[in-house]
Amino acid sequence: MIFGPDDLPNWADSHAAVPLVSRIIGSSVEVLFSGRDQSNRSQVASFELDLLTLEINSDRGLAPLLSPGDLGEFDEDGAMASCLVATESGCLLYYIGWNRAVSVPFRNSIGLAKQSDGGGFLRLFPGPILDRTKTEPHFTASSFVYRETENLWRMWYLSGTRWSSETGGARHHYNIKYAESSDGVEWLRSGQVAIDFKDSGEYAIARPWVIREADKWVMWYSYRGESYKIGYAESIDGIEWERKDSQVELEQSSSGWDSEMVEYPCVFDALGSRWLLYNGNGYGRTGIGLAVLEDTA
Repeated sequence: MIFGPDDLPNWADSHAAVPLVSRIIGSSVEVLFSGRDQSNRSQVASFELDLLTLEINSDRGLAPLLSPGDLGEFDEDGAMASCLVATESGCLLYYIGWNRAVSVPFRNSIGLAKQSDGGGFLRLFPGPILDRTKTEPHFTASSFVYRETENLWRMWYLSGTRWSSETGGARHHYNIKYAESSDGVEWLRSGQVAIDFKDSGEYAIARPWVIREADKWVMWYSYRGESYKIGYAESIDGIEWERKDSQVELEQSSSGWDSEMVEYPCVFDALGSRWLLYNGNGYGRTGIGLAVLEDTA
């Protein structure tokens, strides 16, 4: 673990969820994450990590970089960073906005913000760019966006498939779907499933992270039946994917902060190595961990 509950900014009461690398300069990595305030509302913050020393630099007095929206808006109860895309006019942040619900715990959708000169993020629209539709009636959430050309943007996103009634309450079910856009704002959604459930015991697949390699696309994601694990898939075209979860040899620890689950991967290359940021127990309540890909040559 490299960032824990004691490292949170003053306004955050808990969680350092869904880590996201926003900038790499030498050995210094800037990481965005989502903390929760005393009202349990998600807000975006950041810290810097030195990969050589594993020391962090976090100004605990800083205000959130992106806060919840106004009363009645799609992100009234929380805004969580999901993916950052660099463009000629600045960085765009695709984020999860959520509302509390009545018959089910929440309703999620995807919003879009732009980074300001001061480092914070300003919403481009008061409403979501991806929400539930007549064919996707439940919710959308954590997205990864890849700008392949000026007129071709690709998105892999969490899509709710149903809610079920369980002993402990309503259970969410969601997989990962695929969409395309010509401008990063208006998206064409055909219902194409990218990563689907492998069996009846699996009910949640979340937080895709995609890298384009020379001869293929690769993706990391979270999947769960009993508890979250990190999965891996490969694709020739970025649309049809083959799951190869066994290739991720990152298991829960025998005890401690990530002994119950590992989830929400963010993969990046720096200093000649491939690194993985992830969350442990409690969906980010216990902090953020760092792993490095072993050299098997």
